[in-house]
Amino acid sequence: MPLLALLLIADLAVAKPLTVVTTIPDLAAIATAVGGDAVKAESIGKGTQDPHFVDAKPSLLLKLSRADCLIEVGLDLETGWLPSLVRSARNARILPGQPGLVDASAGIRVLEKPEGTVSRTQGDVHPYGNPHYWLDPANGAVIARNIERGLAGVDGTHAEMFRKNREAFEAALAARMAGWVARMAPWKGTEVVAYHRSWIYFADRFGLVMREEIEPKPGIPPSPGHTLEIIRAIDQRRIPLIIEESFFDPAAAREIARRTGASLLELPSLVGGATGVTDTLTLFETLTRRIADTLAARRPSGSPS
Repeated sequence: MPLLALLLIADLAVAKPLTVVTTIPDLAAIATAVGGDAVKAESIGKGTQDPHFVDAKPSLLLKLSRADCLIEVGLDLETGWLPSLVRSARNARILPGQPGLVDASAGIRVLEKPEGTVSRTQGDVHPYGNPHYWLDPANGAVIARNIERGLAGVDGTHAEMFRKNREAFEAALAARMAGWVARMAPWKGTEVVAYHRSWIYFADRFGLVMREEIEPKPGIPPSPGHTLEIIRAIDQRRIPLIIEESFFDPAAAREIARRTGASLLELPSLVGGATGVTDTLTLFETLTRRIADTLAARRPSGSPS
């Protein structure tokens, strides 16, 4: 083969972006922001799917078998489906202990770590704490740093670019954070009912109080008796808002809203979960705007005290 052709092949090999696979689209969005042109990031899960449950399709094995890097939420969120997929993919680069496996939860201030023994009788309880940490926008900076380290561990030649991109992402996040906090500030202390306990990090950041869940236990659909308890709690405490991800069955939440007069918001909890929610910034812009606008429309009953 001519020398020129060999050099062209070598250049193409060097220029080929890293194949990055993530478990949720929020991690893919941040990996794209940090990795830039040096990565091609794709999520296994979709923004319209419950990230606790992903079907182990053959196409997913193919993606994992070709991945240079796998980025997971961690904290046992994917424990029901990811380990078996990784084993079946037979890709040594993304096995536990290898640089190609990145746990995005490293360094996160984890909320709701259970005390004592955890068993399946408690529902879908995570023994390492609540894994929905990406719903605090401030945790986006922690996730980005973990991804930067992971990408640099796989591709050290672009480490400086990854650092600069990560700093730019953090700066953009910080610039928008002040506006989100200001928008939500009038509603600090407002009690909210959620379907699943996904929103504790969002509530912790913006001062909402997650009073009740429509699920009696995580992952367990509501019984008629539990639904009645939620209705009574909303009536007694005059809770103005119910929030639910779009991938859950809306029947119970809609019935509760109808019987109590509380506002029901079906919200995206993931990038790609609604039209226009294309990255981390647009996710939190959408969430804060829709919640604040809904509560403001309820005045005076929804007005902060």
